[in-house]
Amino acid sequence: MKDINDLIDKNNRFSDIELEKYFDESLNDDMFKKVVSKCKLPKNELIKYTSKFKDSASELKNCANCKNIMECKNSVTGYVYYPSILQDNLVFEYVPCKYKKKLDKDNAYKDNIISFDMPREIMNASMKDIYTDDKKRLEAIKWLTTFIKKEGTREEKKGLYLTGNFGCGKTYVVTAAFNELAKGGKKVASVYYPEFLRRLKESFADDYKVIFDKVKKADLLLLDDIGAETVTNWNRDEVLGTILQYRMQEKLPTFFTSNLTISELENHLIGNDSEGKVKARRIIERIKYLTDYIEMIAENRRK
Repeated sequence: MKDINDLIDKNNRFSDIELEKYFDESLNDDMFKKVVSKCKLPKNELIKYTSKFKDSASELKNCANCKNIMECKNSVTGYVYYPSILQDNLVFEYVPCKYKKKLDKDNAYKDNIISFDMPREIMNASMKDIYTDDKKRLEAIKWLTTFIKKEGTREEKKGLYLTGNFGCGKTYVVTAAFNELAKGGKKVASVYYPEFLRRLKESFADDYKVIFDKVKKADLLLLDDIGAETVTNWNRDEVLGTILQYRMQEKLPTFFTSNLTISELENHLIGNDSEGKVKARRIIERIKYLTDYIEMIAENRRK
């Protein structure tokens, strides 16, 4: 069979006779015939789109043998070039395949997540993938499981201050719970606290308010690795203090992970301010009001 390009004359026109012959020969391909038969238009109209029908048939054959989106051989990964009738006109467009639709559905919850400088592995955390072989992790896991179960009830819920050694999985377990709740429609913010402060400091006035409000007003908020930042009057009083005050007033669950205990965090927050002790104490009292406290001294899984 001739390629369709061979049917173009020197004036870039198709021979009607040759084009019809090419169309009729293409109908010997079952997939081509199946695609064409779905378009209820006169033959003289269908013939004009022979090349596009062949592209569509080729991509549908790829789909028939495809087992997952990673194997996609089509021109646009996860999509198939497909014809449809729109207001009596034949149009071709890229339609998502079943694997792309499932992937989009599975990842739709990520629209409910705000994050700052959180690793991809952490942001994809799942409760079903949490290691439970280390008994020292069980208290935190049980607490988070109970928190998830309480979602949707009218019971007032505290957040969690989770402290522990480096690499024990503090951030992972909290983020896994957040992801579970995001799937249910909760707007969650997971922020690496030192990076969040840097972003705020470098942002312009309008951007500052947008970034700050998104974090401050999230249904659920995780301030990850608090205590790793360099303390200034600004980030302690204007940023952290303001966030905590708002979330206390609105009764919004707030979570913290840290390598520091509560008392160590209080000493850290004193900084170099002459009134630092009083201000640090005020911050700590807000954190205690907002959270339950768990220490998780467990195996370092980053080794």
